[in-house]
Amino acid sequence: MKRTRAFTLIELLVVIAIIALLMSILMPALSRVKKQARTVACLSKLKQWGLWFSMYAEDHNGRFMQGFTITNQRAVQVLGSYHKCDEDLLTCPNATKPWVDENGLNTGMEGTFLGSTTAWGYANLSGLPKPIKGSYGINAYCNDPPRGSEPHSRNPAWFWRGPGVKGAAYAPLWMDAIRYNGVPLHSDRPPQFDGEHWNDDAQMGRYCMNRHDGFAGCLFLDYSARKVGLKELWTLKWHQDYNQAGPWTKAGGVTSADWPAWLKPFKEY
Repeated sequence: MKRTRAFTLIELLVVIAIIALLMSILMPALSRVKKQARTVACLSKLKQWGLWFSMYAEDHNGRFMQGFTITNQRAVQVLGSYHKCDEDLLTCPNATKPWVDENGLNTGMEGTFLGSTTAWGYANLSGLPKPIKGSYGINAYCNDPPRGSEPHSRNPAWFWRGPGVKGAAYAPLWMDAIRYNGVPLHSDRPPQFDGEHWNDDAQMGRYCMNRHDGFAGCLFLDYSARKVGLKELWTLKWHQDYNQAGPWTKAGGVTSADWPAWLKPFKEY
């Protein structure tokens, strides 16, 4: 009789063990690559928004839109003819599920630990053909509101109002956010947890969320886009009189112990 050779049980177990070991080594690396790809995609979208802001300013004598205190003047509304309510362009790849779904049902994630991974909306904004969601927001100091209509009664002299300003490479324009606008102050406290509900008294929290492993995607007034560290947010030039050495910066004396627990592991600035 012809004898047939086959794998033994021990040999099969060894092969399975080797495959399991390789998978345990490769899976974290693949996960990192996937996260990096999403960050690159986010920055690519921000650059596209930079093109739209540039085109708008060129058509309006070097000025941006008036802002959310004026009817139909939010950036997402004014730029609607460019983004055409395309949800892919309106959302960061790491924040696509909205607080409120298309049927008006609350998903329960606003203001929770999952808040940073969600998009604002669905919002029914006048001038747009349908309700939209999004996970980017404007630095509202870049708006050009009429005198007396500045958001939250901010100083009129603080507003950039358009591109082509000194220090544009350090002035945020459009970035990862849990609200479509904000006017941060250098003294704003950091969120107590990742995804904390946006607050009028601490609007830096609208941009400080962990979508990209300690970083946020940001488009600047010179239309460049890059990642910024979450603690770095307090060192950027948000408005013309913004103190970049405020109490939440290394220059202002902040220490690692001062930050909420979820922010402590991230790089100091």
